[in-house]
Amino acid sequence: MTVQMAGSTQIENITKSVATAVTNSQLEAGIVTVFVKHTTASVMIIEDEPGIRSDTQAFWDRLIPADPRWRHNTVNPGEDNGHSHLRGQLQGTSVTIPFAAGALLLGTWQQVVLVDFDTRARARELVLQVLGE
Repeated sequence: MTVQMAGSTQIENITKSVATAVTNSQLEAGIVTVFVKHTTASVMIIEDEPGIRSDTQAFWDRLIPADPRWRHNTVNPGEDNGHSHLRGQLQGTSVTIPFAAGALLLGTWQQVVLVDFDTRARARELVLQVLGE
């Protein structure tokens, strides 16, 4: 699955795509793992509403701010995304979600999102692996 992203801690809700992958698998119960194949992006579960989206951006900006002095930026000419890599390391590249009766077992407010920490737009590749019976 490929998702076009803009960078700058953009959050994209991918819950419907994950649910569709589970439905298309024709499995009744199991787990689905969602993995992003990039070091400057992450997958996570949040309550996806405007306040949390804004708070999530502010959290990352405060915790790991953009800074041209990050070593990644200084030893790699033209790079400006050291903070993006650090955010991705901390948040992680995957989530695993159980499902039963062919449906994701997410809580009432839980949504699966892709977060792009990079400094420029790009296409993000995700791997969805559905295991079960």
